[in-house]
Amino acid sequence: MIIVVLTVLSFVVFFSPYSRLNNGAGGGGPVNYGSIAGERIGAEDFYNSQKEVMLRYFFSNAGHWPDDPARRNPNFDLNRETYIWLLLIRKQRQMNIHVGEDQVAQYARQMLAQFQKAGISSPEVFIKQVLEPRGLRLEDFEGYVRHTLGVDELAAMIGLSGKLATPQEIKGLYVREHQEMATTALFFSASNYLARVEVTPQELAQFYSNNVADYRIPDRVQVSYVKYDFTNYLADATTQMAKLTNLDDEVEMAYQKDPTNVLHDLKAKDLADAKAKYRELRLKNFEAQAADTAARDFASKVFDLPSAQPENLALEAKSNGLPVHVTAPFDEEGPKDLAAGPNFAKQAFALSPTDNPFAGPIVGDDSVYVIAFDKKLPSEIPALDQIRERVVADYKLHVAAGLARQAGMAFSQTLTNGLARKESFSALCLGAGFKPVELPPFSLSARTLPDAVEDHLTLDQLKQLAFSTPPGGVSGFHATREGGVILYVRSLLPIDDAQMQAQMPAYLAYVRTQRQREAFDLWFSHEAQLDLRDTPLFQQKQTPSSSRKS
Repeated sequence: MIIVVLTVLSFVVFFSPYSRLNNGAGGGGPVNYGSIAGERIGAEDFYNSQKEVMLRYFFSNAGHWPDDPARRNPNFDLNRETYIWLLLIRKQRQMNIHVGEDQVAQYARQMLAQFQKAGISSPEVFIKQVLEPRGLRLEDFEGYVRHTLGVDELAAMIGLSGKLATPQEIKGLYVREHQEMATTALFFSASNYLARVEVTPQELAQFYSNNVADYRIPDRVQVSYVKYDFTNYLADATTQMAKLTNLDDEVEMAYQKDPTNVLHDLKAKDLADAKAKYRELRLKNFEAQAADTAARDFASKVFDLPSAQPENLALEAKSNGLPVHVTAPFDEEGPKDLAAGPNFAKQAFALSPTDNPFAGPIVGDDSVYVIAFDKKLPSEIPALDQIRERVVADYKLHVAAGLARQAGMAFSQTLTNGLARKESFSALCLGAGFKPVELPPFSLSARTLPDAVEDHLTLDQLKQLAFSTPPGGVSGFHATREGGVILYVRSLLPIDDAQMQAQMPAYLAYVRTQRQREAFDLWFSHEAQLDLRDTPLFQQKQTPSSSRKS
């Protein structure tokens, strides 16, 4: 199974799909689930598919359910995934895809084997410990396995053209993506021209007037909050970690399948480091779970107090011996002094003193918060005298960046003429008083910027400049926010043949799999647009795509 690593923790209250379904099918009358390609969706089909989607989430997320706060995926939408799964099942029927019982049994054993170290030693234990607590049956699991294998066969059929790439074509792609380039950059930075900028009152006032919208202070809010730090629950988390015996195996399995992405996702330098980083992440997840539980207990007491009003947070906190803090005013980007996460600001702006005075628990990067309304501050535009220092700094940077661009464009022509006379790039730069920076080699497959570049360009900008310039040529001047850059491409470096031969089998399989997936996704997107247009979900102008996981 692919290990999904969540580097940003978020908890969203997840109401059981089964309770919603039961309510919808009750006294309120029949539910209209729409139709797929003109065929009505029955309630039983919808419920069964929804159960299989829950199982699909469980097996795709290392044994975690959608309502597990430690591994909550904020992009998971149960209804959307159910309609997609229903369509995939219908397509299997249309193409007469039938999965044999032996295949189902063999694949089911493989799926359950990954949980043996967690104590799931037999199908009977799996039913008792995993399925029944969730209101699921063995038939639901069998249906999920059968349809999962059917999706694989469907994808193989539709994406067959993706496997037609020849070894020669794959080799060309490998060279294109992995051949490194030797480059030298010449940066024209506004900071080098700041000393030349003079500020007059008239020009400053005009600059402020022209850019007054940039200085508008947006709507802001203040909230009071009680905070539960993750680290206060280290002991509980350590106890939970001790129960996990297969963490290293999880990482090793994922690493063997896709070492590059595992190291990238975990920000690890090698397999040993990846295992350590994954343990740190799981420990933090357990800390977060414990903090969230404590915050929920506190929040329920606050919400249950009569006559809901913002002051109740402080009253309940005082009775529990908990400190209450008040944020500085903040806009929709959230508090600057709290690692509160993206959901904090969204919920804070939804508060009101009467109708909705409380929110939480809200999980941040290192704490869980319960918040209460304090005040709202309307948008305003400060007078120039109130923010004069900021406006002066912006004005000087604006003018200096313009001077830097002028110098860059002028020198670009000098470079072109000099290189035509066979003069060297370095000599031309030094002769004009500029200091070029030799960059470390990089390829199209590079994922990180060289340190010397990160303050000047994005990775995509650097690649675009470099790989659109022929070896021995210059890119011409490229303007940036802080000035600009000229890139000299010295040469393409030779490919390491031994490394290429060693990586080619895996790269060949990777490219073919990607093309197969792209062909399938393109087909499925087209089919979904047509066949799901009469469903309630997709009538809301949502565009589905296949979320099949390999």
